[in-house]
Amino acid sequence: MAVEFATRRHEELINEVKTMLWGPVVKEEVFQRWAQGFYFSADENSALVQDEGGPCAVIAPLQAFILKQILTESDINTWSDIKPEKCNELLIKAMSEILAQAVEPTNTKFSILLIDMPNSIVNGEVPIKNTQMDVDSVLKEIANIESTSMQIDKPVVESQVFHSRLRIHTISSIEEVQKFLTQNISMFKEQFGVLLLLYSVICTKGIRQMRLEISDLTDPLIHSIFGYGSQSLINLMLSGRAVSNVWDHDQDVGGLKLKGIDQQNAVGFLTLLETLRYIEVGTFLKSPSNPVWVLGSETHLTVLFSTEKKLVSAETPAEKAKRVFKKYDNDGNNFIPTDSLQNVLAELGLYSDIEYVDIMKKKLDRHNDGIILITAFMYEFFPEEPRIYPDTFILYHYNGLLRSNINNQVKYHKGQAILLESVVESILDSNPMLTVLQTKWPSIEVQWDVNQNPSIN
Repeated sequence: MAVEFATRRHEELINEVKTMLWGPVVKEEVFQRWAQGFYFSADENSALVQDEGGPCAVIAPLQAFILKQILTESDINTWSDIKPEKCNELLIKAMSEILAQAVEPTNTKFSILLIDMPNSIVNGEVPIKNTQMDVDSVLKEIANIESTSMQIDKPVVESQVFHSRLRIHTISSIEEVQKFLTQNISMFKEQFGVLLLLYSVICTKGIRQMRLEISDLTDPLIHSIFGYGSQSLINLMLSGRAVSNVWDHDQDVGGLKLKGIDQQNAVGFLTLLETLRYIEVGTFLKSPSNPVWVLGSETHLTVLFSTEKKLVSAETPAEKAKRVFKKYDNDGNNFIPTDSLQNVLAELGLYSDIEYVDIMKKKLDRHNDGIILITAFMYEFFPEEPRIYPDTFILYHYNGLLRSNINNQVKYHKGQAILLESVVESILDSNPMLTVLQTKWPSIEVQWDVNQNPSIN
């Protein structure tokens, strides 16, 4: 009876994850585009390759955490010299970090999903020794059972068969997670590696917590027609939170409490959609703790990074002031109700005695309009801070899609960036890369080594 219950619960959990990701019906065409493993470029040892459109929602964040590892490990001089075995180690560390972000403090259990091997125990707990078999033979066995259509490079395995073969391994510590991933890294580099990591992150997070964080449960996390990942899915991979917004903290919008990013992230996020006012990216993602940013276009995700550590730092007093001010700017109009001034000052640790606040209200709201503009507030309490960024620095860009790279070679492209004296912020259809970067550095210009702007699509 216990085995029967465990098997039924296992199947229910897999079905819940499947529905959350794909909706009530899995479109086979979209599923096949996501059915790829993690493998590195022949032209850039540490750069992951993306075969088709869609799985960048997993691949780009994972690449960002790989680059974060490279930038923080002292034994790595240049990424061009990284050996294949070191790349595997970086891959495992990046996967582990993404899983560690997702685990809830009240539940220290990690759930790693693998494809079931022949003769394994079908109760949701597969012995580790059974996972050491040859992955290719298992994939071929599955394909021979369910499909007569075979590709030369990989078997066509239907989504139903894939889901029926998934087994969950429960692991109690991040150290054991790294060990388990090391033992089974070959499976993640095979046909379903991207999906196995994605399902593992969701199961580690927990269905209940996922539902609490996702704003709209009616839409699947993977678009049923175009196959791209939702913002909730991107945020889950970037921060461990499946929220649909990228602003700082939770915000009250029209009486609805909408969740955002709750702390400074390890890697950042910038998006072209912010220039179109579809999205507001907060300080926690624009100013991460490492100089690595996932870049979003309308349809694709790429990665920007730099070796210049001065590009990131602890939050300055002025940055914190703007972030706190925006918490009380419910409509995003760059002003707050005058009556909110005392709360803002108190949250910033500034003098907030009622008599003093009344004096400042009259000064900052001279015409008695009932509002205080952010420009007036910042000018009064946080005069212009010296710029902490260097005037010039090197940037690198990664795009995992072969067709989006010159000569179909996935490589890091180098750019020389300069911050001009005056802001040149603009929306240029001919230069979406620059448009995205200006959401972080409004006065930036970049000269790329290939004499053309790398594609963010």
